[in-house]
Amino acid sequence: MKKLWILGLLALQACNVFEVHPYSGRITGPENINNRNIQKIEENTKVKDTLTYIFLSDSQRWYDELESAVKHINTFEKVDFVIHGGDLTDFGLTKEFLWQRDILEGLDVPYVVLIGNHDCLANGEEVFEQVFGPTNFSFMAGDTKFLCLNTNALENDYNRPIPDFEFIRSERDKGNYKKMVVSMHAKPTSEQFNNNVSDIFQSEMNKFSGFLYANYGHEHQYLVNDLFNDGKIYYGVPNVGKRQYLKFTITPTDYTHELVTF
Repeated sequence: MKKLWILGLLALQACNVFEVHPYSGRITGPENINNRNIQKIEENTKVKDTLTYIFLSDSQRWYDELESAVKHINTFEKVDFVIHGGDLTDFGLTKEFLWQRDILEGLDVPYVVLIGNHDCLANGEEVFEQVFGPTNFSFMAGDTKFLCLNTNALENDYNRPIPDFEFIRSERDKGNYKKMVVSMHAKPTSEQFNNNVSDIFQSEMNKFSGFLYANYGHEHQYLVNDLFNDGKIYYGVPNVGKRQYLKFTITPTDYTHELVTF
């Protein structure tokens, strides 16, 4: 009996050895979130001629501030959806993705998430794709196409095409849209972007019908720049830790934006 008791105790202790590794891709809870929410966005906005959405980014380690942002966004009556510009994580940990996802699930409106450079660390891209979906995607809101791109070339050692021009060109003639907004984590000219193709990238953007402007994160500050001197503005959003995000409204003839502090 004593031997059995000792063996049982050892078995219980051994269970602690087999804890899930922090980089494990083991996922619990909602998956394929972007696709699920894109269906909602497209259905909810298909007859709308005016859109309002929130762009926020870089919420890694600022969990309390992200919760506050979600609560603040939920106070608006006319927000159609939210775009998160990436860097949910510091280290690409599975738990980081899931903690941030669970906070974003508290939004009253649909949301989509882009991949940031920190999200690419370790096996983070694999986890991102399981939880949120492909790293390049698009959706329609009213008559506006939202093009969402992976621009984190540095984290991939330039060993595959980032930005993916094949994907970008395939989107240009896809769907019946009048306007286009592009969102990314790292803008052209940043250290993450493949700046050998910055001019080509902008040229491809300008081939889209009604290209309005670009959203990006990564730099943790509010920036408004005409990067290519062509009238197309790149809007940078502060990190969530600064308790700020951008609110955009697109009308049939124009658009406006506001830096919101919460």
